[in-house]
Amino acid sequence: MHRRHLLARGSATLAAAALPTALGTWLGAGPGLARAQAAWPSKPVRIVVPFAAAGTTDILARALAPELQRAFGQPFVIDNKPGAGGNVGSADVAKAAPDGHTLLMGTVGTHAINVSLYPRLPFDPVKDFAPVTLVAGVPNVLVMNPASAERYRVNSVADLIRAARENPGRLNMASSGNGTSIHLAGELFKSMTGTFMVHFPYRGSGPALLDLVGGNMDLMFDNLPSAMPQIKAGRLKALAVTSAQRSTALPDLPTIEEAGGPALKGYEASSWFGLLAPAGTPADIIGRVQQETARALAAPAVRERLLAAGATPSGMSPADFARLIEAETKKWAQVVKVSGAKVD
Repeated sequence: MHRRHLLARGSATLAAAALPTALGTWLGAGPGLARAQAAWPSKPVRIVVPFAAAGTTDILARALAPELQRAFGQPFVIDNKPGAGGNVGSADVAKAAPDGHTLLMGTVGTHAINVSLYPRLPFDPVKDFAPVTLVAGVPNVLVMNPASAERYRVNSVADLIRAARENPGRLNMASSGNGTSIHLAGELFKSMTGTFMVHFPYRGSGPALLDLVGGNMDLMFDNLPSAMPQIKAGRLKALAVTSAQRSTALPDLPTIEEAGGPALKGYEASSWFGLLAPAGTPADIIGRVQQETARALAAPAVRERLLAAGATPSGMSPADFARLIEAETKKWAQVVKVSGAKVD
């Protein structure tokens, strides 16, 4: 009797110890989830930026990384992997281990536009990723090299339409890469105004802006945060923002619809940026990153800095971010179709 009692008590103890693992398996998480979640992050977390440094994607990632590092006690390291309109860096994250140590600063291009623009992608923007949170939305801004603006006598959007019609194919339009909202904003402008400007895709806003400021390019529909320092310094001439409403960062600058007349009625082409993780990343980790990101974006110092640069901070839930991506994918599919945009 004494031996049977000890065996029964031992079996009960083992069953109780196994319960968390069994429960985790029943929930679809697999053995060891509790240990993995408790330990995360156990090493530096990599945030892949699928564009070159100094663009808005990079600016937002670098603004957020120190806040997450303070919250979680591990370095959050920015890894720039530009190429193919953001597809190279995005594919890298899609194939990464879903352990919470690799994140992507995705964009409207990588997760809502490229699927309609490229015949084939090296990843599935829905199946291969778990949305974490929207970081910020930004308008694009139509900017020109001042010397080019003077040469073509451009002081407004209406002037640009006239100059482009008088000089078909002579104006060079830079972008941060094929499929980006910067590219599509220009293509939509061209299709609605019946103009032709030559598109030059770069590996991010940073190198495109360098050539624009240097006079190798004439104009660009850049994200406002990356263009803002050049506008304030007088190295670029701002003509209009691409959003439906004016930007609080540049309240005197009209929208393209306001400044472009009947041909541009309804024009709108804004950008957004958000964190995503490889599919299969534990929901607990995704929830923690979303909560700390939202907390950081709500902090007065961070929020004011982003607003001054022309970005509107968010921090929405993973479910809301997933719904936004779905809606934006449908919207940009129509823009690609209407604009006739092509991969150069």
